[in-house]
Amino acid sequence: MRNVSVLGAGSWGTAIAFVLAENGHDCLLWTRRSEQSNEINEMHTNSSYLPNISLPKNLKATSDLKASIQHAQILVIAVPTKAIREISKQINELTETPKLIIHVSKGIEPDTLKRISEMIEEEIEPSKLRSIVALSGPSHAEEVVLRQPTTITAASNDQNAAEQVQDLFMNQYFRVYTNDDLIGVELGAALKNIIALAAGIIDGIGYGDNAKAALITRGLAEITRLGMKMGANPLTFSGLTGLGDLIVTCTSVHSRNWKAGNLLGQGKSIDEVISGMGMVIEGIRTTKAAYQLSVQYDVSMPLTEALYSVLFGEVPPKEAVDQLMNRMKKQEIEDIFYK
Repeated sequence: MRNVSVLGAGSWGTAIAFVLAENGHDCLLWTRRSEQSNEINEMHTNSSYLPNISLPKNLKATSDLKASIQHAQILVIAVPTKAIREISKQINELTETPKLIIHVSKGIEPDTLKRISEMIEEEIEPSKLRSIVALSGPSHAEEVVLRQPTTITAASNDQNAAEQVQDLFMNQYFRVYTNDDLIGVELGAALKNIIALAAGIIDGIGYGDNAKAALITRGLAEITRLGMKMGANPLTFSGLTGLGDLIVTCTSVHSRNWKAGNLLGQGKSIDEVISGMGMVIEGIRTTKAAYQLSVQYDVSMPLTEALYSVLFGEVPPKEAVDQLMNRMKKQEIEDIFYK
């Protein structure tokens, strides 16, 4: 049994805490809102994010960030990408001992173009940071808390840390692999949200399976191209945080990025989609960052460019699809590995 704190009580943070508590760990779940922590402690539910789900009775919650950080030497960061720097700064201020940081966030910071682990490293002093592990893969919170089979990856530059995280989470319905390609795992986790948005647009317009299959396949190709330029192992993108995450986020109604894209495809404006969703849509911020990365690394990413034009250039979704279909002809396999 280990003491673990999960920082962020949205759907995925709660599901992660659910697994840890079921595995017998002393897990403390932090939320900003005291009414939410009271509900978790008294009713053993988190109805705003996971309705009709009973949480383990040994799972405790708090709205006291200092208490949650000091509770454990292992911290799971489960906040949106835009909050990573803020929470990391607070960890740095509130701890004196080195922590093992596990992050389950999926995104890239626009403008700085930093991955999640890079942002954490910039905000937490080395003396207070033992290791960073990214925990990622095809995993809807709604299915994890129903104990449906789920398989993900623990990625780190520190193999011992990755294996420790593997041991923390493994059980009969939650299987964890390890991977030493932190760059590839973080990129795959972030960039699949772009393709999921585009998949939603495809469905919202009314196109069929042929279009979606092409989108997922060509999306994987451009993710791999960029990843290789940035130093990732191309095989990572054929794994759980590449192809696996693409499949689940592009085809499932649980995916908030797919839902957002679907509304865009039906003709809703980006502002209407954001205001109506009520949750963070990571793919929107990541599209901007990925577009900037494609320019910086001189990598062809036509799907990303098309989505960028829809989100930030006010190009109608169907027009963007038509432009993609009428691009200059290319060879398929060569186009995966070269610009």
